[in-house]
Amino acid sequence: MSTTAPLPAIGRRILRSRVLAALATPHGVDRYLEMVNPMWAAEEVRARVVSVTRENPLSTGDGSAAVATITLQPTSTWRGHRAGQYVQVGVDLPGSAKRMTRCFTVSSAASVPGERITLTVRAHDEGQVSKHLVAAEPGLVVHLSQAQGEFTLDESPATPTNNHLLFITGGSGITPAMSMVRTLLRDGYDGRAGRKVTFLHYARSAEDQIFADELAEIAATDNDVTVHLRHGDHVFSEFELRRLVPGYRTTDTWACGPAGLMELVAAAYDDGDGGTHKLRTEFFKAPRTTPGNAEGDVTFTHSGGETVEAANTGATLLEQAEALGLKPEFGCRMGICFSCTTRKTEGTVRNVLSGATSSLPDEDIQICVSAPEGDCAVEL
Repeated sequence: MSTTAPLPAIGRRILRSRVLAALATPHGVDRYLEMVNPMWAAEEVRARVVSVTRENPLSTGDGSAAVATITLQPTSTWRGHRAGQYVQVGVDLPGSAKRMTRCFTVSSAASVPGERITLTVRAHDEGQVSKHLVAAEPGLVVHLSQAQGEFTLDESPATPTNNHLLFITGGSGITPAMSMVRTLLRDGYDGRAGRKVTFLHYARSAEDQIFADELAEIAATDNDVTVHLRHGDHVFSEFELRRLVPGYRTTDTWACGPAGLMELVAAAYDDGDGGTHKLRTEFFKAPRTTPGNAEGDVTFTHSGGETVEAANTGATLLEQAEALGLKPEFGCRMGICFSCTTRKTEGTVRNVLSGATSSLPDEDIQICVSAPEGDCAVEL
């Protein structure tokens, strides 16, 4: 059998058997398949980089980071994704014995099992994984989770409505919205029966605009998709939103972007009672937070039973652990991927996203979005 051919379905069924899994212990069948061919898998999902397309210059002169769209061919174990979902991407960095995992939204239209997908990645200065992916060459193999997330699109030709759809995005937050718009246009969505789409996007500069050519083409085509691009110092305002979409509060809206933009959007949709009935939001960075109760001490117990104790600074438990030189597992740093879930044995924590607090003993928490209130003990 050629090592470049996909693993046949009958082979996958055999390799998923309990008997073979027991024989492969402790590593598992997929570990051995990967040694023969990285694109063979019985359960895990891996993907080969097919191409890398630069979305903006490597340096725009205004502090912007390089952005690239990476086309991936997943293994046959990929179950597909809904527009707006994300994946956890694991890479083995050169010189590192530890695989690093981060979350990225799928930017291509909704996919079916085994179909190619794209990720559009910004190379942040502190982002080892993002910089590695933006500089990737075809042939690189990465590890994927199945698609995750509920920030998704329900509209489709199979379930037509006369809804007006609104997308408000900023910076890299454009990627889930592009996946949704690409899906709609691919599947035949148009302005018939009163349906229309308004796309409002904010970017640092025209040079830093992601998908600039495609957005220009969408705007110029008779498809009832209206595109509004705002660059530089142009700040989101409720007044402009009301002018562009008079009934925006009753319009199905998806918003994704940096914390400052998202706070302004949420305020614009607040009906006075805290309601945001038509607004769906997703942060690609954790929102700005104010320090909580910085009294007491935080104790971290990690492998081997060793404990580290320090005064509570009020920051998230992940940030406090890192400040002490500890290296807990984490992925997205914004409460999405659950990679940082650990056991809190005692104390009270506040979720920095929702503001909810919990004092339950022996509960699992996400340390990237949990800040201790007073004394707290955590097992890493």
